[in-house]
Amino acid sequence: MSILSENMRYLRGKLNLSQQKVADHLSITRGRYAKYEDGATEPPLEILLKISKYYNVSIDLLLRINISKYSIDELVELPDNRIVLPIKVDHEGNDQIEIIPQKASMGYLNGYSDPEYIEGLDTISLPFLKGGKFRAFPADGDSMPPYKNGTYIVGKYVEDLSDLKTDRTYVFITINDGISYKRFQFHEADGIWVKADNSFYEPYKIPLAEIREIWEFACSISTKEYAPDEFSERNIQSFIAEIKTDIKQIKEKIGDKN
Repeated sequence: MSILSENMRYLRGKLNLSQQKVADHLSITRGRYAKYEDGATEPPLEILLKISKYYNVSIDLLLRINISKYSIDELVELPDNRIVLPIKVDHEGNDQIEIIPQKASMGYLNGYSDPEYIEGLDTISLPFLKGGKFRAFPADGDSMPPYKNGTYIVGKYVEDLSDLKTDRTYVFITINDGISYKRFQFHEADGIWVKADNSFYEPYKIPLAEIREIWEFACSISTKEYAPDEFSERNIQSFIAEIKTDIKQIKEKIGDKN
């Protein structure tokens, strides 16, 4: 029995539906549907699309993941009919946050939609982060002070481009750059403009076709301390400016909730 047939059987049973009722919705005979569910034959694309819409589950998910392992209520749907993100919790009910390894950050571009890759990542739980899907990404380079190499940016998954807010920071997963942490500026018809907090770097445009995921800054985890000589007047000013920005974002989030 294939993953698809197992998922079809599981979804039908979960909704307490008969084979005849599902077959009627698909405009096929019950006998034909039974062969799909038993794994004797595979449904053609047009029937697969109907099955996907009927159960409101992506085709990618139907074909690749045993969804009986997850609660449907704990899945975050991705655009373009791609795989969904399971929101996993620990034994105390806290959301588990996957950690993308520093040395393997570029490999994330190949594995971000692979459930086996994601399930193999180490996880942490931060009880103060609730209400969404979170993931930790390594900071790299000097474009976003005061975050040093070794810092992890914990991001909340952004489900729609319209949710992006000007001057807030996000982790962008793109075809060309892999993982990058930048400040969103504005939309264009075919892309979005972002900038680094380090004024040495010019703002640039990310084509929409290159974007795979976007994660909004939720918090940061520093793994390296600053050396005394790093706290020059310029660095302190940048550090204070970043704190002010974070405080502004927190106030805006509180205002949005109210």
